[in-house]
Amino acid sequence: MKPQPGSYTPGPWCPTQASDGPDKSGIWLKDGQVLDADGAFMGKLPELYQDKNWQMVDPKTGKIKVTDTREACDAAARPDVDPKYRNYCVQCLPEYLESDHQTYVIPLEPLAPGRTGEVRMGGAGLAFNGVRLDGPAPVDAILGAYTIAPFDDCGGHVNLHAGYHYHAVTDCLNKSAPAASHGAQIGMAMDGHLIFARLAADGKAPADLDRCNGHTVQGVGYHYHAGAPGGNSILACLSAESGCALEGAAQTCDASQVRRPPPPGGGPPPR
Repeated sequence: MKPQPGSYTPGPWCPTQASDGPDKSGIWLKDGQVLDADGAFMGKLPELYQDKNWQMVDPKTGKIKVTDTREACDAAARPDVDPKYRNYCVQCLPEYLESDHQTYVIPLEPLAPGRTGEVRMGGAGLAFNGVRLDGPAPVDAILGAYTIAPFDDCGGHVNLHAGYHYHAVTDCLNKSAPAASHGAQIGMAMDGHLIFARLAADGKAPADLDRCNGHTVQGVGYHYHAGAPGGNSILACLSAESGCALEGAAQTCDASQVRRPPPPGGGPPPR
C-alpha cells in the first residue's frame, strides 16, 4: 500500500508564527478534545499544561521553532528526543521518506475471534485510501520533551518509520469513505474485520460496542467503529489475531499463523 492519500495533500502541521491561524496549522488532541494547533495554541501551552517551561513562541519576534529538515525530524520524532529540540513543533514531511510503499499482510478470515489483543506496532489497520490507521500516539513522550507533533486536519502526520499515518479519524476521512447501509466504511483492521466511522448511518454512535469498539449487526457481521477523534485511540484493541506490516525486503509474515494468543475477553461471538 502507498501511505499517502490520493484525494488530498497531507498537511499543514506546524505554524511558524504566533499570528498563524488554523489554515496554516494542524490539530492536537487533549483531554478528549480536538484543538487547533495554531499560533495562539502554541502561545497558550504554559497555561494548558500548567508548566512555565513551555516556550514555544519567541516573545520578541513571535517566531515558532519548527523542525524543517530530515535530520531535525529524525532527531525530534524519536522516543528519546534530542535535547536541542526541546520546545520545537515537530513536523516530518512526506518527501523525507526514502520509500513511500509498505506491505501489510491481513488475514482473509479473522482468527481466534473470541479473544482480544492490543493494537501493536503494525497499527490498528488500513484506511480505504491505503493510509495506516495507527495505534495511540505516544503523547506522554512527546509532551515530556516539550514538543508538539501536530496532526493535519485529517488526523495524520508523518514519521520516518511509518510514513504518513492516522492517529484520529476525523470528518475529513469520514466524508470521503465509501458509503454503506450501516455508515461510512473507513477501512479494514489488521485482524481482517471491517472498520466503520464512529457514527452509524443514523448519525448516532452505537451503544452496544465491546471494549474493542466492535459489535455485530445483522447483514454486516462483526465490525469495528472508529473511536472519537479526540480520544487518541482509533481502536481500543483487536478482537482477533493481528496480521503484520513488512518493513523490509527480508521480512516475511504468515497471517494465518497464530503467533501469540491474546488475553481472553470481549470480541465477537464464536463461530
